[in-house]
Amino acid sequence: MGELFSLGIRSIFIENMIFAYFLGMCSFLAVSKKVSTAIGLGVAVIFVLTITAPLDWLIQEYVLKQGALVWIDPAFADVDLEFLQFIMFIAVIASMVQLVEMIIEKVSPALYGTLGIFLPLIAVNCAILGASLFMVQRSYTLPEATVFGFSSGIGWLLAIVALAAIREKLRYSNVPDGLKGLGITMLITGLMGLAFKSFIGIAI
Repeated sequence: MGELFSLGIRSIFIENMIFAYFLGMCSFLAVSKKVSTAIGLGVAVIFVLTITAPLDWLIQEYVLKQGALVWIDPAFADVDLEFLQFIMFIAVIASMVQLVEMIIEKVSPALYGTLGIFLPLIAVNCAILGASLFMVQRSYTLPEATVFGFSSGIGWLLAIVALAAIREKLRYSNVPDGLKGLGITMLITGLMGLAFKSFIGIAI
């Protein structure tokens, strides 16, 4: 239990998808103008990551990796389908994003309209696919993959909401002309990344 807790904290702060790996920067920068919108997209990302990470783990363990199909027949012991990894993972992600899109459209049409094109673009959000690939690369178990997916989503939500809150305050700030817009946003993102790096020395 302690290892799972440690993995969760590390995924949120130390190995944050945005500030440690710069994954999902497109929607992070584009949808971080209002806190309410950022929260909506962040929650959607958490849902997708929490569902897709364990699903992709099951697909990897029981379908894709060499010998995974022995549960069907021992004759498949030499079958290796890992070349289909990207296609299968993206198909699972796209399915979950479609489900999230339908739920948000039904529950909150206003949020659905605000998120616009960036909601279906979660399907190509590098943070989602990156979590599944990291999970395979690091040989996580199913509980670890689930915690990693959920915690990575929390970290992404924390990052985008923090940036959105700062950007809302910037409307009342005297920003130099040369830094207005994307310039000051990238500068703040870099400073936030440095701040999150301060968690590296923490041992749990």
